[in-house]
Amino acid sequence: MPRETRDTVSPTVPDIPEVLADFIDYGHDADTFQHDVITGLGAARKAIPPKYFYDERGSRLFDAICALPEYYPTRTEVALLRAHAAEIAALLGSDACLVEFGCGSLTKVRVLLDAAPDLGGFIPIDISREHLLASAVSLAADHPGVEVAAVCADFTQPITLPPAAARRRRVGFFPGSTIGNFEPRDALAFLRTAARQLGTGGGMVIGVDLVKDAEVLRAAYNDSRGVTAAFNLNLLSRINRELSGSFEPRHFRHEAVWNADDSRIEMHLISRRAQRVHACGRSFAFAEAETIHTENSYKYTVEGFKALAEQAGFAHRRVWMDGDGLFSLHYLDVA
Repeated sequence: MPRETRDTVSPTVPDIPEVLADFIDYGHDADTFQHDVITGLGAARKAIPPKYFYDERGSRLFDAICALPEYYPTRTEVALLRAHAAEIAALLGSDACLVEFGCGSLTKVRVLLDAAPDLGGFIPIDISREHLLASAVSLAADHPGVEVAAVCADFTQPITLPPAAARRRRVGFFPGSTIGNFEPRDALAFLRTAARQLGTGGGMVIGVDLVKDAEVLRAAYNDSRGVTAAFNLNLLSRINRELSGSFEPRHFRHEAVWNADDSRIEMHLISRRAQRVHACGRSFAFAEAETIHTENSYKYTVEGFKALAEQAGFAHRRVWMDGDGLFSLHYLDVA
């Protein structure tokens, strides 16, 4: 999930490779991280926002999760993108600017770029600066005809898109069912903000995970190799490194459970014993089996997501699904 930002944009970083048209860095506000950790650990039900998963190591671990056999969303969505790339490219049109919210390693967008040779610009937005730079530079080198301008920012916060977007029709790209990490009211708010940023005549390609058998869901977030556990526990290591924490990750365990009432997977870090932990100059007590709630991943029906998108100011145009009904890919128009 996205990272916190400052209110003003820092100057373009001078050592950015020439292959990029621009790089805008909204910076990292450690005070916001500290505030959220103090508030979250001090609450009656401890919780830390999932956007803090994505330091450099967390981003690498998430890429590894996407390749796991239990984690169906990535391979299913990529298969949908490949199967329907020509249709999507036709909807994008010529000289459009694709804006990817929370871009990660940029693996999925390459499918669209390969299918849309007339695309004019691409703007990846992500919170992990090093990961973003490496991915954007590699993609720009492979697609010299596309103007690539990267933005390091929390895409849920107000940002100004680079000139590559201002002079073109804008289409958002939001894969991975990241929309499921938002609380429903926040999902609506994000989609409304995206519709305004993309503007009249714009569009959105968005991946949405679907409600399915609970055992399939539980396995996807509790993989046998322990990669998801390492991803979750890395949050504690980040607190130790950046906020002078004293967490012992081995004294916590990862767990992901299906909450059928709210139609969501919940990820937690569970204290293996009663203990006291320090961070940000504060002390926090944990009872045995007490949890830190680190992420929700909501699952939608097609009709449920369509209603949400229309409430946010989009017109639902197309939906593609795999044969097993695991995942959906939608094309929306800004209404």
